[in-house]
Formats: sequence, structure tokens, C-alpha cells
Amino acid sequence: MTGRPGGLPGCLELDPGLVRSAREDARVIVDEIMDYVRHHTTTSMERAALRLAGINGVDGEGTPLPNRLVDQIGSELGHGASYWLFNAVAVTGRDPGEVARAVADEGLDLIRLPGADPVKVRELGRAAARRAMDHISSRRREREDFVDRLGESPQPWLYVIVATGNIHEDVVQAQSAARMGADVIAVIRSTGQSLLDYVPHGATTEGYAGTYATRENFRIMREALDAVSEELGRYVRQVNYASGLCMPEIAALGAMERLDMMLNDAMYGILFRDLSPRRTLVDQYLSRRISARAGHIINTGEDNYLTTDDAYEAAHTVIASQFINEEFALQAGLAREQIGLGHAFQMDPDLTDGLLWEIAQAALVRALFPLSPIKFMPPTKYKTGNIFRSHLQDCLFNLVGVLTGQSIQLLGMPTEAIHTPFVADRYLALENARYVMNNARDLGREVVLRPGGRIQERAVRVLEGAAGMLGEVRAIGLWEALEQGMFAGVRRPRDGGKGLDGVVPREPGYFNPFLAHLEGVEGDG
Repeated sequence: MTGRPGGLPGCLELDPGLVRSAREDARVIVDEIMDYVRHHTTTSMERAALRLAGINGVDGEGTPLPNRLVDQIGSELGHGASYWLFNAVAVTGRDPGEVARAVADEGLDLIRLPGADPVKVRELGRAAARRAMDHISSRRREREDFVDRLGESPQPWLYVIVATGNIHEDVVQAQSAARMGADVIAVIRSTGQSLLDYVPHGATTEGYAGTYATRENFRIMREALDAVSEELGRYVRQVNYASGLCMPEIAALGAMERLDMMLNDAMYGILFRDLSPRRTLVDQYLSRRISARAGHIINTGEDNYLTTDDAYEAAHTVIASQFINEEFALQAGLAREQIGLGHAFQMDPDLTDGLLWEIAQAALVRALFPLSPIKFMPPTKYKTGNIFRSHLQDCLFNLVGVLTGQSIQLLGMPTEAIHTPFVADRYLALENARYVMNNARDLGREVVLRPGGRIQERAVRVLEGAAGMLGEVRAIGLWEALEQGMFAGVRRPRDGGKGLDGVVPREPGYFNPFLAHLEGVEGDG
């Protein structure tokens, strides 16, 4: 990460003992969940393993082949789909893709095949895992080479979205946005894709308020952004969404097609999509392991808490969740520089001195997570049809972003409350951000907060509230905290939610060579 403005967060005078205590509570909270994660797999975890093994495509009815295989394995999935796949490879002499085609076209039954030598089965799986990880590592090196050769913009990176539903139109808009000054392009997913228990296949042109996340769509956009990066002489990053019921599969596809960032947060799916807490916390672990290897920056979704709760009163819940999300990410092997925690400029604009409280929150997040590429979200909750007021709200948001040294600035649109942004709306948003950030680039280095002043006191109070909340969650556990609605004011039962039937206990001898390799259990890790 280069070129981030700084200075202001260092003026907060936070209690280091309180920060250490908060992190220790977060570690204990996450350890309890990880004990569950390590004893379970899911249908989507197993499909991700099959995709990493090289299985792609659909059957004659359009069902993705990984789904066909996992459905056939059924009650035996606790042994690991990889066991059944590589047993078939050993018995038939076919490669994984050919085995999958035989299941779809010839009725090959993986469970009924004779058992091959277990040593050979595991050797085949481990070799496939090494090939998959070598490929992902090579794509990561491609990104690093691009950045070394072309360079990148100073932070905060300007992040905008495209959401036409047609990947080919998305390409036109994405390249246009890059030429206007965007550094990061997010392709918004089609409405409801997070609830699909399969990944659509191929290039798509008919999404709803967004474009389906598919491997081919990833490839098309990556190729287009590479071309415009060469044209502009700076690297333009690509983002998509690994949240939802296919979190590890989409992370795997994003790794193979060299995406740069993945929105990746089980808590978001639990709270705002009613996904099974058990399912999505297990899925999150493998997806983040993949992203760690791929060099993705993940983006978490704490900013969304402030759409259902009050940004002033509930600010401490955002900080508490960020501590927890940081610990989940670290335990999945992500470096701090990859953990893009989310927060938002969402206070009621009629709140007296709201700008002071927004500065306090942004500076606090930046100070607590100094190595993380924080993603700062724009005002949306209090946007109206008044585009002039909306543009002014975004201007203050941009000022706070550059003042407090944020990393990734998702730009607000003047027409936020009216319609999906037009190209002209995006131009105005980028012009606004470039103007503010150029004129205030080093303001944070020149300003010193008044000791004992209201900004400093507010930051301290929010941290104290977060630490207190973490102590409460530690005492009762995250499952119970979710059931009590401690995050975002939303209650979610631990044994409810969409996708729970896809959670499977691991059997003794469970075999997933891809996960093992990512954990460093096999090979060089």
C-alpha cells in the first residue's frame, strides 16, 4: 500500500491496554467459532475444492458440474469430495474434468466405484492441490508485476461500481470510469445471487441491478481492466463479491482469474441475508484461506450495521465487529495489509457537530488498524432526492477520508436515492473526490487534535464501548450474541438461516488437499 495520507489518527491518545484487551477478547470469541469450523465442512466448501481440482462447466440441463458431483456424493460428503473424486481418478485413469463429465453424461457413480489404494488417492489429490496453488500464486505474481511496472494511484483509492446486468456493458462503463480517475472497479452482483446455492456459468447479459458473478465474467472484466491499465499507465483494481452461499467457490474463481479485492464477510450474510450462521462462518474460513494465497484485499461489511442501527449510538458495535473480523482474518492466514475492514459516513446530517463525530470514528478506525486498507463507505441512509445536498454530503465524506488517512474510498453518487448511477453521475462523483483529495492531500499531517477535545473524547468513548461489548460477547459467545441481536440490531438464531442443510460434520480421515495445502499441512503450505 503506498501514498496514504496520515497524521491525524496519531493524535487520539488511546489506551494501549484497552486495545490489547479488546484484541484478546476477540481472539477468545473467534477461537470458540473456529473449534466448530474445524470439525465441519459444507457443500460449498466441497464444490470449491472440486473447482480448484479443475472441474468447470455445466451438464446438459445447465447444472454446474461441481453441484452434480456434490449432490451425488450426498451423505458421504463428510469424507471430503476430494476423496471420492481422486478415488475415481485412480480407478478410471481419467483426469478430474473427465470424471465430472462421466458423472454427468455416463451416469458414473463415484460412491459405487471400488476403493483404490488410499496412498495413491491422497497423492493424486495433493498433486492437484500443488498445481492449483501454483496457478493462484502465478496470478498473484502477475498482479505484482503490473503494479511494479505501471504503478498505482496514491491512497485513498477511488472506488466506484458498475451494475448494468450485462458484462459487456459493464466493461464499457468500467473502462470509462477508469479514464475518469477511478482506481478500483466493483462489479455489483445481480440481486439475490448471494442466495443462490450454485455459481452461474459463462458470460451473462441479463442480471438484475447488477451482473452475475461467474468465472467468465471475471475473466472478461480482468482483460478489459488490464487493457485500460496499460492505456493509463496505472494499475486499476477489480472487485467482486465472495459473500453468500457460494463464498469459497467465488473466492476460488476470483483467485484463478486474478481479481484484486473480494467482499468477504460472514457477518454481513448472517445479518442482512439471513444466511445460516453455522454455514457461512465455515465457508468464510476456506474463502479467506484462498484469498490469503491469492493476495486479495478482502472487504468486510461493518458499514452496513449503520443502515439498520443509529450511527452515533451504535458506533461502538462497528469497532467491536472489526476486532472480531480482524481476528477471523488473521486465523485464516490473511496479512493485516489484506484485511480491508469496512466503516461508513452514515450519521444523520441534521446532528449538531456530526462532522466532528464522523472524524472521530474514521480516525479511531484508522488508528486501531493502522496496517489494514480500510474501506470507507459513503453516506446513503440519509440521502434524498435533493442531488445538491447529496453532492455536499459526499464532499464532506471525501474530506474526512483524506483527512484521516483512509485507504479505499467508495464514492457516493449525487443521485444515490433516485436511480442506479448514470455515467454522468459517476463523473461528478469522481470530480468531487479528485478535487477534495488533491486540495487536502496533506491536511491530516498539518492538523493536531486538541488534547481533551470533543473529537478525542468521542473516540475514547467509542473504544470503551467496543471493549465493553467485546467483554460481553466473550462471556456469552458469538452464537448467543447473534441471537440477542447485538450487531446491527438484527437477531439471528444459530441453528436457523438459509443453507444450514449444507453443513456437514467432518468424518475421521476427512480429505481436502486444497485446504490442507493452504493451511500449510501439506507441501510448503
